[in-house]
Amino acid sequence: MNRVVDKTQQIEWKRQAAEAASRLVEDGMTVGLGSGSTALLFVEALGRRVTQEGLRFTGMATSVETEDRALSAGIPLETFAQHTRLDLDIDGADEIQIGTLYLIKGLGGALLREKIVAAASDRFIVIGDASKVVKHLGARTPVPVEVAQFGWQATEKRLGSLGATPVLRLNSEGAPFITDGGNYIIDCAFGAMESPKEIAHHLDHVVGAVEHGLFLGFAKEAIVCGPDGVQVLRREEMPKAGAGKP
Repeated sequence: MNRVVDKTQQIEWKRQAAEAASRLVEDGMTVGLGSGSTALLFVEALGRRVTQEGLRFTGMATSVETEDRALSAGIPLETFAQHTRLDLDIDGADEIQIGTLYLIKGLGGALLREKIVAAASDRFIVIGDASKVVKHLGARTPVPVEVAQFGWQATEKRLGSLGATPVLRLNSEGAPFITDGGNYIIDCAFGAMESPKEIAHHLDHVVGAVEHGLFLGFAKEAIVCGPDGVQVLRREEMPKAGAGKP
C-alpha cells in the first residue's frame, strides 16, 4: 500500500515541476521538448496552455515518443533545418547532482538527441521530483552509453577497462534495445563518482561510443518538487583558481 502511495506522490511531484516549467515558455519561442516521464508531463502542460491560452511557440522533440505526444497536444514542431539555435530546452534527468547540477540522463534511451538539443539551446533547465537529487552521480544509476551496433562487443570491453561494469541494454523481448538513432545502449555502472568530469573525458574518447549520458555543465537551473513544494535550484559556480588569495 505504501509503495502505491509513494509512487502516486512522486508522479504528483513530477507534474508540479512540469507545470512550473511550462510557465517559462513565452510566445514566439523555440523550445526543446525533452524525453521521459517528467518531460512528457511538461509537454502535456504546454498543450493545455496552447488550448486554453492561445500560446504560440514551436517545439523541437528529442524523441519519437515526445514528437507523437507533442503533435497530439497541438504543439507545432520544427527541426534543425529551420532552427539551429533554441531559446529554451526543458528536460528531465535520472540523477541531478546537488550544487553542480551535473546530470545522468538516458535511461529512457534518447540521450543522443537530448544532448544535441541541449547543446543548441540558449537556456537549459532540468526538471524532476526530489528523489532525483543526489550528492554523487552514479550511486544509484548507471551511465548509459549509446554505441554503434557494429563492433559493440569491442566497445563494451573498452568501457569495462574504464572501471565500469557494462551491460548491454535489452528490450522487453530480450533483444538489444535500439535507439531512435539506430544504435545500441550499454549501461555502465561506475558507482558513486568522485570525478564525473574525468569519467566523461574518458568516455568521450572511446571508439565506437556515439554519446554518453553524463550531461556536465549544461544545466544552470533545476526545477524540482518534493515534500517542501516546488523549488528552483541553481548551479553553484566553482571559484576560479587563485580566487581569495591575497
